Amino acid sequence: MSTHAPRTYERVSLNRTMIALSACGIAMLVLYRMGVRAKSTPDIVWFLKVVAVQTPIYLAAVWLSLRSLDSRAVLFAGLIFAVLFRLSIIFSTPYLSDDIYRYIWDGRVQAARINPYRYVPADEALAGLRDEKIYPHINRRDYAHTIYPPVAEAVYFLTTRISESVTWMKLTMVGFEAIAVWAIVQLLASFGFARQRVLLYAWHPLAVWEFAGSGHLDAIAVAFVALALLARRKNLESGSGVLLACATLVKLFPVVLFPAFFKRWRWKMPLAFVATVIAAYLPYLSVGPARVLGFLPGYASERGMVSGDQYFLLSVGRQLFPVPTVAYLIFALIVLGAVSIWLLQSPHTSGLEYVRNGLIIASVFLLLLAPHFSWYFTLLIPFLCFIPSIAVFYLTFASFLLYLTWLSDAPPQMLLLKAAIFVPFLLLGGIEIWRRE
Repeated sequence: MSTHAPRTYERVSLNRTMIALSACGIAMLVLYRMGVRAKSTPDIVWFLKVVAVQTPIYLAAVWLSLRSLDSRAVLFAGLIFAVLFRLSIIFSTPYLSDDIYRYIWDGRVQAARINPYRYVPADEALAGLRDEKIYPHINRRDYAHTIYPPVAEAVYFLTTRISESVTWMKLTMVGFEAIAVWAIVQLLASFGFARQRVLLYAWHPLAVWEFAGSGHLDAIAVAFVALALLARRKNLESGSGVLLACATLVKLFPVVLFPAFFKRWRWKMPLAFVATVIAAYLPYLSVGPARVLGFLPGYASERGMVSGDQYFLLSVGRQLFPVPTVAYLIFALIVLGAVSIWLLQSPHTSGLEYVRNGLIIASVFLLLLAPHFSWYFTLLIPFLCFIPSIAVFYLTFASFLLYLTWLSDAPPQMLLLKAAIFVPFLLLGGIEIWRRE
């Protein structure tokens, strides 16, 4: 029997995959360049139309990545396109968010040897640091202290010592993405998955727009979470604790992943986590323990976390009964606690369970929190490389709808908007669970 036929078939299949992937990549690249024409609030609908066209192209690339055998050529070609996607928008002025200007400002303040948690940007003590490129674009500059945790502040400081520019800060975030991609590739190989599955992250439009486009610090958290997943795979308990703490010290809410990393009756990971958090906050405690939280309490009030307006499930409940916010918060803690206990007691047979557990608890948390901003959902994308959940794919893409709040964020519109995001997610998630049982 000839051995040439299977090899010929594999070469033909690889060639077809490469051609199809290249076609998808070129189409996506054109759409990224089209998307940067959006400049003002009315353009948000144009931007969302671009994303809507990108979605099926991305899903086609996902199908190609999942169906093909492990291939260095597919991986290399896919990553080249991922780099091109980011380069196509990284030099553009941020359109979807102005948070990046606060990052640069905080780095500048620290370079002046001033604790970034001490003053609001408009304080006269910082008047000498103001300029025309960064300061006028800082949101909440008149009343909000910085909200960002210490590891984020350290990254801002180091980045701005090279350049206090928007482009350089974006490059830093894309650099952290590169770290995340490396860690995901290593983890995929350790599980025996095709390495090109990393394209499920690297090609995802939400990651590209939020990190290369807006320069959001969530890229740093994603990188530390990916490294923590790799450390957990290598049974480096202290390392996974330190890395998960670093992710938490960038964005705070990666702390919900703790149950996915914790091994019962093993204490190295939690001790390393706590020690890292304490050590990171120590340099900033000159303002006092309460003030290192910065604008976090004010942000919680401003975003409707105190009133309860932010929470989708609570808003639905209030259509029937006058549910107090405290009752909902207790309910949310009970749900997270119950999910955590269930995950800790679930059997471990394939080694992939802790990754699955991380995806589950992160998804539950985002459902309970129902944030107003799409970049919060980027945390889910790395998990899709290992567990390509249709429900989570939907959730990450549907989160783009939150940009419609630019047109109206009145409570009735917000309820309908979040219903369009979370109701299909719950239905799809329920179907996935039913089919696996």
